[in-house]
Amino acid sequence: MVATPIGNLADISLRAIEVLKQVELIAAEDTRQTHKLLNHYGITTRLTAYHDFSDQSASQRIVQRLNQGESVALVSDAGTPLISDPGYGLVAAARSYGLSVIPIPGPSALIGALSVAGLPTDRFCFEGFLPAKAGPRDKRLMALATEQRTMIFYEAPHRINAMLQSCASHFESSRQVFLGRELTKKFEQHFCGTLALARAWLAEDENHMKGEFVVVIAGGDEIAWQKARLEKAEGLVAELRKEMSMKKAVAFISTFLGLSKNELYRRVLERDQ
Repeated sequence: MVATPIGNLADISLRAIEVLKQVELIAAEDTRQTHKLLNHYGITTRLTAYHDFSDQSASQRIVQRLNQGESVALVSDAGTPLISDPGYGLVAAARSYGLSVIPIPGPSALIGALSVAGLPTDRFCFEGFLPAKAGPRDKRLMALATEQRTMIFYEAPHRINAMLQSCASHFESSRQVFLGRELTKKFEQHFCGTLALARAWLAEDENHMKGEFVVVIAGGDEIAWQKARLEKAEGLVAELRKEMSMKKAVAFISTFLGLSKNELYRRVLERDQ
């Protein structure tokens, strides 16, 4: 598993260059993209395509070559293979045959972004790309609402604004976020601030919405999150009381949001006093 540059070709390791020269075959996500890297370093090793849409026979052909004593390097278009990139099926197949799978570590966009985000790094989780459609995306973010670790996401330029809007809806809009745009490339940019200000930054300049993004979001505070949920519930109860009794409104909202009915009822009574 050979990690390759995510933008700047000089970020490749000496070991990666040596391995790519020595193996009998390089399996690449996009052979055209990998050709650029190989040509830059004068590497003439044969290429074959391997990506998420490859059928099972593609993995079997590579495994067969490995069983015959050949060595194969897997690369993605950029970064570390399998990290939101193809390769899982091939690694699983190779492991099932008892073959050696060796990492040649190097560039990774998520680690690069985390290292400069200025957010806690002692505990973090990588969530990759959120679903493109609003419904599934909201469902995933709801599940992350109580996540206390720093969260890392990848996002495409045409979805970054909608993604940040959804995050601001499900987390606090004051939550700290880091945006890494076009990391290691010529037009690399960073933004550090709140989710609310991040959308404003995107709107400042159309160039801010171009390129690939790594989004690093601070983990939430459990106490603050519970307080925000109760305040939201109180507001919903107030709206429903226009159509039904307070008791029914509290029962409905507490069930809908998974809150304590007695606690919500007590808070509503206190607000009415």
